[in-house]
Amino acid sequence: MKTKSRNEKADDLRPEYDLRELLKAGVQGKYASRYREGTNLILLAPDVAEAFPTEKAVNDALRLVIRLREIAGRQKKTTVKA
Repeated sequence: MKTKSRNEKADDLRPEYDLRELLKAGVQGKYASRYREGTNLILLAPDVAEAFPTEKAVNDALRLVIRLREIAGRQKKTTVKA
C-alpha cells in the first residue's frame, strides 16, 4: 500500500460530486467590497428580526442600549462618591 506524502491532501469528496457543476452558480468575490469596507454581517434570531425589521431599527435600538449603559455607569460613580 502506497503512503501519501505530507504535501498530498486527502481527497474526501466522493467521485459523484462534480465541483464544476456544484459551484457554477457561485460568484467569486461577491462580498469582497463589503469585506474591505469593514462591514459586519450578523444573523439575527427570527424573533429579533421580527421585532426589528430594518437595519435602521436595529441600529437605533443598539444606540439606545449604549446610551443607557453610559447613564447607568455615571449613576454608579455618583452613588459610590456620596
